[in-house]
Amino acid sequence: MYNEWSLDILYRGAEDPALEADLATLEATVAEYKTVIASLDAGDPVGSLRRAIDVKERMGLLTRRLAGFFSLRRSTNATDPLGAKYMTKIQALLAGNAKEHVLFEKFVGGIEDLESVIAKDPVLSQYGFYFSEIQQSISHNLSDEAEAVFAKLNISGGKAWGDLFSYLTANVEVEYKGKKTTLSAIRGQAESDDAEERRTAYEAELACYSKIKDSIAFALNSIKAQVNTEAELRGYASPLDMTLEHSRMKRETLEAMLEAMREYLPKFHEYLRHKAKLLGYKKGLPWYELFAPMGEAGGKTFTVEEAHKYLVEHFESFAPDLAAMVDKAFREDWIDFYPRAGKVGGAFCSNLPFVQQSRILTNFSGSFGSVVTLAHELGHAYHGQQIQDHRPLNTGYTMPVAETASNFNELIIVNDAIAKAKGGEKIRLIESQIQDCTQIIADIYSRFLFEDEVIRRRKNTFLFAKELEEIMLNAQKEAYGDGLDPDLLHPYMWCCKSHYYSAGLSYYNFPYAFGGLFSRGLYAKYLEEGEAFLPKYRALLQATTVDTVENVAGIAGIDLTRPDFWRTSLQMIADRIDEFIAETGK
Repeated sequence: MYNEWSLDILYRGAEDPALEADLATLEATVAEYKTVIASLDAGDPVGSLRRAIDVKERMGLLTRRLAGFFSLRRSTNATDPLGAKYMTKIQALLAGNAKEHVLFEKFVGGIEDLESVIAKDPVLSQYGFYFSEIQQSISHNLSDEAEAVFAKLNISGGKAWGDLFSYLTANVEVEYKGKKTTLSAIRGQAESDDAEERRTAYEAELACYSKIKDSIAFALNSIKAQVNTEAELRGYASPLDMTLEHSRMKRETLEAMLEAMREYLPKFHEYLRHKAKLLGYKKGLPWYELFAPMGEAGGKTFTVEEAHKYLVEHFESFAPDLAAMVDKAFREDWIDFYPRAGKVGGAFCSNLPFVQQSRILTNFSGSFGSVVTLAHELGHAYHGQQIQDHRPLNTGYTMPVAETASNFNELIIVNDAIAKAKGGEKIRLIESQIQDCTQIIADIYSRFLFEDEVIRRRKNTFLFAKELEEIMLNAQKEAYGDGLDPDLLHPYMWCCKSHYYSAGLSYYNFPYAFGGLFSRGLYAKYLEEGEAFLPKYRALLQATTVDTVENVAGIAGIDLTRPDFWRTSLQMIADRIDEFIAETGK
């Protein structure tokens, strides 16, 4: 306990006989799926759908167990040869199903009065939303053969370009103070307590991009060209429309959120100018000071045992079932805590609803920030707990709602800490929270502007590194305004953010703003309604996998298509900014 996670609930190591047995079963199930799809009978829609859903459920569960096991292994051992070998095998096996998926969806789309058909079967009736999504998307499907070819070509197309980006950024050498370091390590210096170190690390980071920017530019151009082509072939008005449909989100919701964000940008600019003044700058805050810590660090550090107790106690007063799950996660080895060679940086949570658990990776340092990170990831696990009783094909939620429970958990922990802190420690906590909010509002808006412009221009031209730099700088100037020094921005943010490098997930930016603001709006509801809010919160999380984001929010009485809701959330941040300025202006 309190060290590495256990994956025994999946497999007892790569030599577990159950693993090879499941791989063989998956291969047989894929073959069975092909047979079942080939035998779909319009004269027997209930039986045909039930047989198809049965094999799809079994195939999905096997895939999630196998892929989950190897993915989790690789996250703690980047050089794991078995992980790479088996993941490639699984991906190739599933890619061969593209044609059958199209045939299945065409069959579903061709059923008249589908609602009455699925109502005749207790399993099918639980897939109402699943089938409605198929009907909505069917007009965007390519031919059977084209879908199969597209799936296979993507492995050596968009996915390969994304892999190139990952390889280049993971291996580029950064020269710093006469030594060589990694890009991730040098970027981590942005949070150093030493001002000179923050500046020199920023300069070293910018210098290293000359080694890889041209290659990364080709990767970005190729991925966005593929995205444009796919959107056009599938009949979407734009890649953004394609992303919104996949996100189960209306354009009106996005526009309402962006409208409110633009209205509040001046408040973030005010915060940045004030921070610049406190640090002695006159032209706005230099980019390398965005994460400069303010105030005084709290003297308290945490052991994992203390973090365990702290989180259980704090969540107990909000939701006892959340506290019980947190206690279980610590006691039953759901969490891999400490950094070590070969382990990836950062933190994540992988939900495993088919075994009613999750696995959490973190790099625990003992700081309060490490405790907050645990709270965040345990929020994802709590979200997973709410959806674990759904049918196997009903357990996927979209990116906009993915950060709801995690951000909510953060608010519980950080707001309580701020309320109890005093002096310089309170200033540190408030400013750290505002830093995070500035990222999900100002920086996310700059990323959205950048990607939107790149996708638009990529339709007609190739964008070399210099042009990408200019687009990025223009986006940062629009988003950050006069809050930052215009001569000390970051023209290479497109070189270090993996979010741009997925052909299957465009605009991987606005969901962060959505999650941060949506959770704050829900937190405001909790403060207003108290314990009566909890059943709505649980129901809302449960519905994220089987409904649109607008209907999910409606469970809590929220209309996402109007700017008013988003303004309420943004005002909570604005109040924190006012508090920070008041506290540091004394």
